[in-house]
Amino acid sequence: MPIIVNLDVVMAKRKISSLELSQKIGITPANLSILKTGKARAVRFSTLEDLCRVLQCQPGDILEYQEDKNESE
Repeated sequence: MPIIVNLDVVMAKRKISSLELSQKIGITPANLSILKTGKARAVRFSTLEDLCRVLQCQPGDILEYQEDKNESE
């Protein structure tokens, strides 16, 4: 998948646990895990906004586009 989720990296830099972050943004730890592993099919802008507010980052710190090598050929 060409969208890379760097949420775990940002969380490590901010020294915040999954449980603490999930409580601060109001989602379940299970849903946060789905986001962290890149298995989410979509993310609400309100959730992205809450993540950025709590983690004091930009959306580009969390999400990254990387061209799929198979599609570029």
